[in-house]
Amino acid sequence: MASLSAQTLLSMALIGFTCLIIGVNGGVEGGQREFDYFALSLQWPGTICHRTRHCCSSNACCRGSNSPTEFTIHGLWPDYNDGTWPSCCARSQFDVKEISTLLDALEKYWPSLYCGKSSTCFSGKGLFWAHEVDIKKHGTCSFPVFRDEYSYFITTLNVYFKYNVTKILNEAGYVPSNSERYPLGGIVSAIENSFQATPEVICSKHDVEEIHLCFYKDFKPRNCLASKTSCPKYVSLPAYVSSGSDESETDDNNIPWLSDDEDSAVSASIM
Repeated sequence: MASLSAQTLLSMALIGFTCLIIGVNGGVEGGQREFDYFALSLQWPGTICHRTRHCCSSNACCRGSNSPTEFTIHGLWPDYNDGTWPSCCARSQFDVKEISTLLDALEKYWPSLYCGKSSTCFSGKGLFWAHEVDIKKHGTCSFPVFRDEYSYFITTLNVYFKYNVTKILNEAGYVPSNSERYPLGGIVSAIENSFQATPEVICSKHDVEEIHLCFYKDFKPRNCLASKTSCPKYVSLPAYVSSGSDESETDDNNIPWLSDDEDSAVSASIM
C-alpha cells in the first residue's frame, strides 16, 4: 500500500509535467539562458508541520509515527549568479513509470508537507507539493546536466544522502528541541566543516525552516550567494509529534482531516 500511495502522490503531483529536460521536440520557453549553479533546498519538517491546519492523504506531516523527523528535500533548483532563476523552460510529456523504482524513496525523503493543489507551468494544475519543490518550474531548466526524469530524481537523492545535514547537525550537538536555541553561527560552521562550503539558512522567526546547499554543475560544493539571513543569532530546530495518520487521531488534536474532494475545494479557495 505504501508503494501505491507513493505512486498516486507522484502521479497526481506530476500530471501534466512539462519535462525536466529539453527533449527532441522540446524548446526553451522565452529564450532563458543556461543556469549557473544548483541549490539543494532542504526543509525542516518540525517547523513546517507545526503550521499544519489540515491533514490529507498527501501531507507527510500527518503520517503518525512515520512522519519525517529529519530534513527532507524541498527541491534541486538551477539558479543564476545574479540571484534570479530560470523556470518553465520546456514542454514535454512526463512518464511516472520512468521513476517507478524511486517512488518509495521519494515519498520518504522528498514528501509533500502540505495539502492542496496549485498552478504549475503552462497553466497546469497539480498538488501544492509539485509547486513547492518546483519540479514543474525549475527542474525543466536543468539541461544539459540532466536529460531525463530518472537522472534528475536519482541524482538529487544521492546528493541528499551524501551530504546528510541532519546527521551533521546531530553529531555537532544540534538536535531537535522545543526548548533549546542554538547559535546560528555554530550551525553554519558545522555544515561548513563537513560540506566545505557555506550554506544558506532560512528561518521563520527563530525556527530554522530551510537550509540550502549549493553546487557547481558537476556537484562539487560551492558557497551559496546569500549576503544576509532571515535568521536571528540564536535559532531552534523544533521537534514535531505528528497528529496521526487517520481521521480519528487528527480530530483528537483539532486538526481536521480532508477528503480528496475537500482537499480540492481548499486548493480552489487559495489559488
